[in-house]
Amino acid sequence: MLSRIAESLFWIGRYLERADGTARILDVHLQLLLEDPWIDEDVACRSLLAVMGSFPDEDAESVGREDVLKQLAVDRSNYSSIAYCLGAARENARRAREIVSTELWETLNTTNARMPRRLQIDKVHNFFQWVRERTALSVGVVDSSTSRDEAWQFFTLGRSIERTDMTARMLATRSLTEASGPSWTTILRSCGAYEAYLRTYKGMPSARNAAEFLLLDRLFPRSIIFSIQSAEQCMSAIDPRADRVGHSNTVLRALGQIRNDLEYSALSEILNELPEHMERVQVVTRDASEAIRQRFFPTQTEPSWIGEIS
Repeated sequence: MLSRIAESLFWIGRYLERADGTARILDVHLQLLLEDPWIDEDVACRSLLAVMGSFPDEDAESVGREDVLKQLAVDRSNYSSIAYCLGAARENARRAREIVSTELWETLNTTNARMPRRLQIDKVHNFFQWVRERTALSVGVVDSSTSRDEAWQFFTLGRSIERTDMTARMLATRSLTEASGPSWTTILRSCGAYEAYLRTYKGMPSARNAAEFLLLDRLFPRSIIFSIQSAEQCMSAIDPRADRVGHSNTVLRALGQIRNDLEYSALSEILNELPEHMERVQVVTRDASEAIRQRFFPTQTEPSWIGEIS
C-alpha cells in the first residue's frame, strides 16, 4: 500500500475518534455546569480546555461555556475541535479516494457539509448526539464494507490509538474538581459503558469498580486495555515480523510498556494518582503515533494535535 494512502486511512480513524470523544466529554461537562450552580464556571472551563489540550485567549478575563463551545466544537482552525476533525477526516478521505468506499466518502462529505458554524447553548446536546451518530455511521460503513486487509488495519490502528488517548482524557476529567466533578456514573454513561458495567458488576458504580472497568476490562471496546490490545493486534498484522524476536518494534514496545504498567499496578495506586497515570497514557499514544509515522509515513509531515504532551 502507498504510504500516503496508509497515512490518510490512519488519520481518518484518528480524526473520527477524536470528534466522537470530544463530543462525549463536552456533553458531560457542559451538562454538569447547567445542573450544578455551585461550580465555578471559569475554573471548570479553564480546566476542561487544559485537559483537551486547548487554551483560552490570553486577554480573556473569564471563560464560560460559550468559549469552550467555540474552541472545541466549531472553531475550524483549532486542531482539537470537532469541526476541524470532521473536516480533516473528509480531506484525508479525498486524498485516499481510490481506496475509500463511495459510502464512506458520501458519509464524511455530508457530515462535513452539515457541520454548523455556530451553536446555541440550549441545543448543544442535540449537536453532540448528532456528532456521535455521524462518527458511528462512518465507522460502521468501514467495518461493513472494508476487507480486513492493510486498509482496515491502518484505519483501526488510528482509531485504537486515539480511543486510548480520549478515554484517558475522560478519566483525567474525573479529578479536575473532586467535589463537583462528574460522577463515575456520568463518566460511564458518557463512554456508553453504563449498561455493560451493570451486566459485569451487578450493582451501582463505585469508584474502584468503574475505574477498573474503564481501565482494565478486556471485553469492553472503550476500555484503555482493550484499545491498546487492538492497536497491538493491528500492528502485528501490518508488520508480522515485528514480534518474531522480542519486541524491537518501537510501536509495540511503547504500547506494551503502558499496558504492563496498568495491568500490574495496584488499582488503588492508579486511583490515587489518576491524573499522572492518564498523562503517561497520553504520552505513550503520542510516542506510538510518532513511531508509526517514522515507520510507515516517513515522507509526510505529521499532523500535529494541539496540546499533545511533549
